[in-house]
Amino acid sequence: MPSPTELRQRLIRNFHDAPREPFVRAPRYDTEGASLTQGTAAQQLGARIDVVAPGHQSCPYHYHFAEEEMFIVLQGEGTLRVAGELVPVRAGDVITIPAGPEYPHHLLNTSDAPLHYLSVSTNKTPEICVYPDSGKVGCYGPGLRMLVPQDAGVDYWVGEP
Repeated sequence: MPSPTELRQRLIRNFHDAPREPFVRAPRYDTEGASLTQGTAAQQLGARIDVVAPGHQSCPYHYHFAEEEMFIVLQGEGTLRVAGELVPVRAGDVITIPAGPEYPHHLLNTSDAPLHYLSVSTNKTPEICVYPDSGKVGCYGPGLRMLVPQDAGVDYWVGEP
């Protein structure tokens, strides 16, 4: 039987204490974030905390083919760019984004204060993401991380005998 300390280590993360790593690429991207499920017993859910600097965003505009996502705005305000529209969001908002091309999305901090939010996802693999603004596709899975231009396809039989 695991001890309370072992159970806490396997099952609980505190987003205030999670060591955050910067994700910065000038001029648009400036975020600090931390996984809240990596190293836990979670197998089907992913979660992370992100803090986006004023006037920045955390990731490119994209959609998933497998993962469904939820964003919980904890502090601040900003803009959800989704399905080609700009929708204001603020602390207390819970945003749900189903998988598929109907809802490409990303969060923008359009305010003058940090934007804090939790991301929760179904953590399905393999995953394919499409990035409409840059015309690329990402394929992600265990041991696989590949990004290619969306129009870089080859014929099915290329390289086959």
